[in-house]
Amino acid sequence: MNDRRIKRIAEKATEGGRLRMTVTQLWYLSRTSSGTSPARPARGIRPGVRWLVAAPLAVLLLVAGNFVPGVPGAVTVTAAVAVVVTASLMRFRPATRASSYITPSESQFRQMMAEPWAAAYGKPLPRVVDDGPHAPHPRTPPPARPRVVILCTDHAAAVFLRRNAIPARLDALLVEARPGTAHEALADAPEGLPVVTLHDADALGALLAPLLRQAHPDRVVVDAGLPVTAVRTRRGAVHRVSSAATPSAADLRSLAGLSEADAAWLAQGYWSPLAAVPPRRLKAAVTAAVRRALATRPGGPRSTDGFLTWPAEAPSPGGGPSRTKGAAAG
Repeated sequence: MNDRRIKRIAEKATEGGRLRMTVTQLWYLSRTSSGTSPARPARGIRPGVRWLVAAPLAVLLLVAGNFVPGVPGAVTVTAAVAVVVTASLMRFRPATRASSYITPSESQFRQMMAEPWAAAYGKPLPRVVDDGPHAPHPRTPPPARPRVVILCTDHAAAVFLRRNAIPARLDALLVEARPGTAHEALADAPEGLPVVTLHDADALGALLAPLLRQAHPDRVVVDAGLPVTAVRTRRGAVHRVSSAATPSAADLRSLAGLSEADAAWLAQGYWSPLAAVPPRRLKAAVTAAVRRALATRPGGPRSTDGFLTWPAEAPSPGGGPSRTKGAAAG
């Protein structure tokens, strides 16, 4: 991590200053490493159980050795010692949940940008806005006559869209909500408007569009969320692990139409953040999704089912781009 590298990444991500980006987006693009560790079952015998068996057995062998003369007694005592030594050398490894890491952590990166950077330069990095929980966010008036609703479940992505006036340019009403409250969030949106959903590649995000279509059959719902298929096996993609309960793989296959591999991956708690997508690709994907939603008639063919195909370029962990065929994510 150094200031020149971060400047280069921010310069490229903001297209030379034409876009604004959030600190969260910059953190993902500037990370030096990230990865996951799979869940592991318990191995070995717990110490309590081990000594509950070994201690009485050793005592029994020692007592028996004292009553048996000669070589058999010596062998019995040796066996008691062997039991104690073996129990002492045995190791127990408890079961572990799947976990993930990102270096530096989000808190470390935010502290670095707030303190050392400010001390060195006297001002924040140009075109990078704070999207933290206590950061002020200016309110932008909704369009007088919105033509589409953008439902975003990622806070950093929502801040990015607002700060770049993307909803206003698309005559879109931006609604920010968590996946669990998406239905309630749409209650105040004008009826009949098409909805474009933006979400992480996670279990709740995969279910968002299908459930909205069931709850609002009068609306066109375009799923522009981060595709699970694009990030699950992609080298360099940000993979994280959630500790929250997730729907079963069977529900994800039947309700969201996911493949068996994608559904199993999400059911284990793995997910990938929408905020890790480079800003220009996020902007392009949202624009394309809005156009698709406006071109789809209510009650017409379900050409919008499934995930929107994203642009093919994807970044490496150091922020440099790599390429893959089909949809991709950062």
